[in-house]
Amino acid sequence: MTGERPIGEDDLQAYVDGRLTPSRREAVKAYLEDHPALADQVGQEIEQREALRARLSFKAAEPIPSRLRIANLMAAQRRPTRGRPAAVAAAVVGLLVGSVLGAAGGIWWSSGPVHLAQTSVAGNAIAAHRIYVGERLHPVEVPAEQEAHLVQWLSRRVGKPLAAPNLTAQGYRLIGGRLLPDGGEAAALFMYENAGGNRLTLYARSGGTDAQTSFRFESQADVSAFSWIDNGLSYVVTAKVDRAQLLPIAEAIYRQFEATGEPAKGRL
Repeated sequence: MTGERPIGEDDLQAYVDGRLTPSRREAVKAYLEDHPALADQVGQEIEQREALRARLSFKAAEPIPSRLRIANLMAAQRRPTRGRPAAVAAAVVGLLVGSVLGAAGGIWWSSGPVHLAQTSVAGNAIAAHRIYVGERLHPVEVPAEQEAHLVQWLSRRVGKPLAAPNLTAQGYRLIGGRLLPDGGEAAALFMYENAGGNRLTLYARSGGTDAQTSFRFESQADVSAFSWIDNGLSYVVTAKVDRAQLLPIAEAIYRQFEATGEPAKGRL
C-alpha cells in the first residue's frame, strides 16, 4: 500500500474529463504508466468521448423543437389521445439524445477494470448486509465483548489474518460479527452501529490472489458499498448512506490496515 488513497474510479473518470487537480493528475498519470493495459483503455475512452462530442455538437447547438417544449407537451396531454403517441415518441428521442450528450460531456467512465471476484463478493456482501442489519435480537454470532475470540475465529475460518477496524472516530462502534458462506468459501462479516442506530458492515473473504485493486463503488436501492482487493483479501464496506458519507469510512479502514500492517502482513 502507498501512503495516499489508491487510484479509484472517480480519479480515472476525472482524469478522462480533465477535472483533476495538478497533483492528483500526476498521481494518476504515474499509476497509468505502471498499468499500460489500463492506460490504453483510458486513452480509448478519451478518444471516444471527444469523437462523440464532436459528432453530436450540432445537436447541442440546435434550438429545442417547439413540439418538445414543456408548454406544448402539457397542452398535448390535455388533447384527445389520437396524436399523443407521436409526441411521446419524439420526447423519448429528445431524452435519448440528451443522455448521449451527457455521456459525451463526461459521464463516460462507468466501471473501469474490475476483477470478476470483486464484483461477485460485493454482491454477496450487499445481500448479507440487507439480511442481517435488520436483525435486532441476533444480528451477530459473536458480540463485540468477545472481539479477540471473534477475530481469531474468523481469521482461522477465512484462512487469512483479519482485524476489526476501530471506527469510533467515524461514529460507529463494533457490535460483533459472524461467519458466512461465499461461493464455497468462508467469509467474515463485522457489524458496526452508530448512535442513531444505523448499521454498517465490513465483509472480508480470501480473494484467491495477491492482486491489489482500487476502490469500486456500487449501490443497490438505498444501500451503498465500496469494495477493493488487497494482498489476497477482498473487502466490502456497506451501509445505508450515500457515497460521500461512505467513502471516508472506507478510506479510514484502508488506512488502519496500512498503518498496522493488518491483516495483509499477517499480524493479529
